[in-house]
Formats: sequence, C-alpha cells, structure tokens
Amino acid sequence: MATMESLISLVNRIQRACTILGDYGGDSGGAAAASLPTLWESLPSVAVVGGQSSGKSSVLESIVGRDFLPRGSGIVTRRPLVLQLHKTEPGITEYAEFLHKQRERFTDFAMVRKEIQEETDKITGKSKQISPVPIHMSIYSPNVVNLTLIDLPGLTKVAVEGQPESIVKDIENMVRLYVEKPNCIILAVTPANQDIATSDAIKLAREVDPEGERTFGVLTKLDLMDKGTNAQDVLEGRAYPLQHPWVGIVNRSQADINTKVDMIAARQRERKFFSTSPDYGHMASRMGSEYLAKLLSKHLESVIKTRIPGITSLINRSIDDLESELDHLGRPVAIDAGAQLYTILELCRAFDQVFKEHLDGGRPGGDRIYGVFDYQLPMALRKLPFDRHLSLQNSRVIDVLSMVHLITFRGPAEASVDAVHFILKEIVRRSIGETQELKRFPSLQAEIASAAYDALERFREDSKKTTLRLVEMESSYLTVDFFRKLPLEAEKGGDPTLSNIDRYAEVHCRRIGSNVSSYVGMVSQTMRNSIPKAVVHCQVKEAKRSLLDHFYTQVGKKEGKQLAELLGEDPALMERRQKCARRLELYRKARDEIDSVSWAE
Repeated sequence: MATMESLISLVNRIQRACTILGDYGGDSGGAAAASLPTLWESLPSVAVVGGQSSGKSSVLESIVGRDFLPRGSGIVTRRPLVLQLHKTEPGITEYAEFLHKQRERFTDFAMVRKEIQEETDKITGKSKQISPVPIHMSIYSPNVVNLTLIDLPGLTKVAVEGQPESIVKDIENMVRLYVEKPNCIILAVTPANQDIATSDAIKLAREVDPEGERTFGVLTKLDLMDKGTNAQDVLEGRAYPLQHPWVGIVNRSQADINTKVDMIAARQRERKFFSTSPDYGHMASRMGSEYLAKLLSKHLESVIKTRIPGITSLINRSIDDLESELDHLGRPVAIDAGAQLYTILELCRAFDQVFKEHLDGGRPGGDRIYGVFDYQLPMALRKLPFDRHLSLQNSRVIDVLSMVHLITFRGPAEASVDAVHFILKEIVRRSIGETQELKRFPSLQAEIASAAYDALERFREDSKKTTLRLVEMESSYLTVDFFRKLPLEAEKGGDPTLSNIDRYAEVHCRRIGSNVSSYVGMVSQTMRNSIPKAVVHCQVKEAKRSLLDHFYTQVGKKEGKQLAELLGEDPALMERRQKCARRLELYRKARDEIDSVSWAE
C-alpha cells in the first residue's frame, strides 16, 4: 500500500527529472512534445498567487520552515521560482540545489537567497523588470512535506518608476500562463486587512477556476487587522465560499525578520496566536502554515490518485512517440571498427539504391538523360552549318568537303556527354539528400559525394573519348560505294557561256555537293543513334555498375579512427538524440515506478 508521502514523493522525483531534462512546458524537442502535453505539465503543482506585499514570500517560507527568499519593497519576485520540496529521513542536513548549479549544495540559506537574487539579476538586470524564465530549485529537508510550489511575481495595479506601462498586464499574463493549466492548484494569497472583494488573487483565480475546484484561499496578516474586526466570515467560507477551506496564516513581522527570529519560534508564536484568539480559537486546528502544508499535501495525494490513469496513458503514448523518433534519428553508432565499416557500407548501399531508382525511373530525374538524346542532340545536329561548306570550290574536293562536314559533329557529341554528366551529378546530389540513413552523417555524405563526382568525371572522360572517336572514324573514311553511283553524263543547264567541258564540270561539282549533303545526312542519322549508345554505355551504365567501387576500395583501407570520423554526426542531431534517449529513459522509469506503486481502494 502506498502512503501519501510515497505517492507525492514519486511525483516529485518525476518532476525533478523532468526539470533536469528541460521537459517542462513549451517544446521538449521531440515528437511527444509536438502532440502531447509534457509529463511535467500533466503532474499537479501549486502556484502561489497574490498581489505585491500580500505575504506570498512569507507563506512560502513558513511552509518550508526556512528564511531563504529575497525581500524588499515593491516587486521582489521578478522571475517565477519553481520550488520542489523533498522530504528526507530525520537527521539529514537540510540543503538546497539549483538547476543551473546541479552539482552544488547550499546548506547556508542566506546564500540561497543571494543566489536567487543574482540569478534573477542575470536575466532582468538590477531593475524592476520581470522575466518569464523560471528559476528551478529543490530543498531537501526532514522538516518539509513533498510539494512542488511555484512562486510568481506579485500582481500589481500600476507601473512604478523604472517599469514599462505594460508591466501590469505582463505580470498578469505570466501568472495566468501557470494557473490556467488544469493540473495547477492555485494558492490565492490575500492579506486579511484588505477587502476580499478587491483581492487580485481571488479575481484571477475566479477567472481561471470559476467553480473553485483548484483554489485554496490563504488569508495572511490576521494579526494586523484593526481592533474589533476579524476575518471569520472569510475563513469560515461565508464571504467568499470555495470548495476547499480557507486557511489563516500569521507571518513573521518585519521586526521579527530584522532580528532573525527563526522559523521554529515563528511557528510556535503562530500556533499560540490561533489557540488563544477569541475570534479564531475554535478553528485553531485548521489554521497556520503547518496545517496549510499538510492540507496541500493531502489534496495532492487525492489529485494524484485520480490523475494516475491519465498520466499513465500520457506516458505510454509519449514512450511510443519517443521510440518512433529514435528510430527516425537512428541508433548510436557502434565503436568497433568492423561494425563501423559495415555501417558505412550499408549506408553506401542505401545511397546507391536511391541513385539507381532515379536512373531506372523509380524516382524523377533520370528521364532528363533521355531528353538529351530525344531533343538536345537532334536539335544540335540540325543546327550544324552544313550550307556554309557546300561552295562550288569545296565541292571540287570530295574528301575536303566531307571532312569539313563530319568534323562539325564533335560539338554536339561533346555537348551530349557534358549534359548527361551534369544530370548525373545532380542525381547524385539529390540521392544523397533523399537517403534518410545518411542525413545524420555529414562527413560521410561529403565523402560519398566527392567519390561519386570523381567517378562521374572519369566516366565523362571515357565517354568523350569514345564519342569523339566515333566522329573521327566517320570523318576518316568515306563510304566509296555511295559515290560510285554518281552519273557521268552531262546534264542540261549550267552557264551557257562556258564550253561544254566546263559546263559539264560545273554540273558535276554541284552533283557532288548534293551527294555529299546526302551522305552527311546519312552519317548524321548514324551519329544520332550511336552517340546516345556510347554515352549511356560509358556514363549511365558505368555509374549504375561501379559508381562507388573506388570508394569501397579506399574505405576498406581506413583505420578505426578514420572510420569514426566518417561516421561523425551533426552535433545538433546528436544532441537531439541524446535528449530523446534521456527523455525516453525518464518516461520508462516513471512508468515503472507508477506501476510498482499500489494503494488502498
């Protein structure tokens, strides 16, 4: 059977772990936070709300039993203080810890006050400004009950010198951000010498908790009321009824603080005040800071019991989301050299698969290669300036004419090689970006890209040599049979002023030019078919077959340290995985602890 202390202690430990991991409010940096409230937010805590100088700090110190909060006039609490109280075994020395100084224990509570002040000034400066950035601290003591308390800046009605005009609304919005959460218990602090109808704390509590289900009313400064008056109507729930009882508190006076009256003496004086008071003696057992702490702790126990199923459900869903996120981020890399080499080869194969899918049509991009052969190459061949070379003078020399024509095929051939090369480089770049497994290894990405680009460069040079050799072969020898069929008889026409012999020569040369043009057209069609075959064979097919062969040879020679460097991850991703893993460990541990706790029906 779980005791009240064990249940609340469990919640406190979970909240403490959440705080250390930064898993409280806002974005916790993972998939779970994107769709669910944080575990910290799902657990109940107590927010202390009140106007400036209402006695909030004194109430907190009375609950803790220690004088540790900064004091002064005006706005003193300028940042939220998330205070976790952890009850320890008797005889343990009391100490405090801060989230920003986790390894340092403060046993001198005067130094705790100094640290709170200095940490506040780091954000707000030595001014009267406020900040929503919380200070997290824990107090371990045998004299406290397990609670999480949040001290918030005091509500105010006007801005004073050194504060912006928006300060009134800024404080209210900050306080509202905490108290509007359904798991927040509101400790509404109001001084007894103030009309309850004008209480800022009660006004805000009523707005966010109209039924009063989460609100505990605390009446301070009962000993400072005018003689002949009392606060019985408020404390007995007639002036402003709440579902939970009002509790009266008698704080230390400023004189007590100045003379360093300790908390033990202050609590004794408080008990005496109620027990001997003609106005409050009948309710003395339900008054005072000690009773308030026990009341809150008991209420927390009942809240926790009712919330356990929902908390467990949240934890289970969060664990599922975090495990899914870890799978997406990838598990930590092995430190063994053999395992690292295996990992690198598997990542290369994953990239190679994506690359081939682009070339085979499974992913977009590879089709652009065929666009080079279907549109770019034919258009370039059609634009070749053959007409410029078909002069009558050139036509007198068949070899010269043919060579001039055929050598112009070099340009379209080289352009096709280069166009495919740039498309392949773009596919490599896209494939690296699309290989999910590679995203966590920027160094390996760069090495694979470099190796792939080097290989493509070699393929380009080989392809260029092959296609230019095809052009040179066509221009080195003419197909003689094509020209043997030229008719030798003279044709009608020609320049009538020329002799029959000259006229025959002119017509014959024109016929040669026409036939050369036909021959070049035939060769052009041959080039249109053979250049794509050479390019695909030398570049595309080789890229599919052996893009990373040279890289595989080189990586197999690397030492363990070099392999580890290749598997160096993006620091931001490593940090994200570490946070995700720590959060997953926290949620699993929380689930196990909750499952192990049983309590009486």
